[in-house]
Amino acid sequence: MSTATMQEASASLNRFLVPSFVGAAVFLCPIFYDGAWTILLGVAADSLRGFIGDEMPALLLSIVTVSALLTVAGAVNPALQRRYRQHGVTRVFDVPLFWLALRLLGTLCAWLIVFQLGPEFIWSEYTGEVALFSLGGTIVTIFLCASFLLPMLTDYGLMEFVGTLLQPVFRRLFTLPGRAAVDALASWLAAAAVGVLITISQYEQGHYSRREAIVIATNFSVTSLPFCLFVVEFIGLREYFFSVYGTIVTIGVCCAILLPRLPPLRGIQPLSTDATVSEVQSDDDTEQDNILSKALDAARQRAATSPNIKEYLAASAQHVMDIWMGLVPLVILIGTLGLAVAEFTPVMQTLSAPLIPFLKWCGLPDAAAAAPTFMVGFLDMFLPAAIGQGVESELTRFVIAAVSLTQLIYLSEVGSLLLRSALRINILTLLGVFIMRTLIGFPIAVVAAKFFMA
Repeated sequence: MSTATMQEASASLNRFLVPSFVGAAVFLCPIFYDGAWTILLGVAADSLRGFIGDEMPALLLSIVTVSALLTVAGAVNPALQRRYRQHGVTRVFDVPLFWLALRLLGTLCAWLIVFQLGPEFIWSEYTGEVALFSLGGTIVTIFLCASFLLPMLTDYGLMEFVGTLLQPVFRRLFTLPGRAAVDALASWLAAAAVGVLITISQYEQGHYSRREAIVIATNFSVTSLPFCLFVVEFIGLREYFFSVYGTIVTIGVCCAILLPRLPPLRGIQPLSTDATVSEVQSDDDTEQDNILSKALDAARQRAATSPNIKEYLAASAQHVMDIWMGLVPLVILIGTLGLAVAEFTPVMQTLSAPLIPFLKWCGLPDAAAAAPTFMVGFLDMFLPAAIGQGVESELTRFVIAAVSLTQLIYLSEVGSLLLRSALRINILTLLGVFIMRTLIGFPIAVVAAKFFMA
């Protein structure tokens, strides 16, 4: 091997190792800080929130207002829409009418909450204040930090390396082709919506059968690691983060093993327009000899095409804009209305009443307050944490956090993406998956909570 070739190989290896090490240190390594175990991302987000301090309401109001104004301006001005396309922000500000309406309503809610105008159920300390200041404020800080740090974990070869090593496991445990390991790992660590979009794209390109794509989308496109940290901190269990996350991983693996073999996923049929793809493909990774070398090669290849500094910063800034301008208004609206229904109406209490005796039988304190949280996750991923924050028992909040973060099928984002996709999945199937994931995850969460809090 020539000197130039060796230098090139060394450079590609360093391009993989250095960012991946930093990403793993930020997201995966426990540290003891301020009296509790957490990760560096949590420390960075807490520091940023402390720095913003009392200016958080003004920042949140500015974000949602700018989002609404720019979206409306793009809707009525075709020239501005073209400028959005030129600057790569079309998906943020050029949205369908339905999502524009939700964004405007979320902005209106924010103004009513900040200035305590309109009906009390909007701006109450148990509804709007929680949605705006707790949910919105935490999203702004955690995802600002995560957007600029997560690419080190996902874009420089670490997932390809681990994914290649896991390929044999995926075939045997999850009845999926080996290449799905990389897809699943990307989905797990990045964001649920990103994972679903990756899977849909792979299906449309003919790499998965319909069943494989639906299994991946409904089992591996879970809430991101940063969002797990957000929920755990929000619900008041920061010192138990690693215990909760370990429980989430356990539930996720159990669901991924069991659900493909159970209804409704077991009965998924191919569409007439599907490409012919074998259920478990014998792709070019069937040979298991020297799999470590293959994993390193895959990591080097990914690192070689990874973004440079300018691309890195641009993509991270784009992601921040997506979250701040697109997600925050929606969170404020759905969080406020969901909490209002839970706090000011008997709807959720009535629907969840049959669960209360069962929760008591399982030994969960505050069963009546906790029961609605196991149902509202189908609507939005934030609502269980927002409602569960008021539950006094730490053990019960542990179960709520672990279950809500593994129910996966929430209609406000993942459900909507799947319903609109080429996979032709219907809402009854999604509801069935949600119920099955809840039934599998709940007993595991209860056992884990009692073990870690004994």
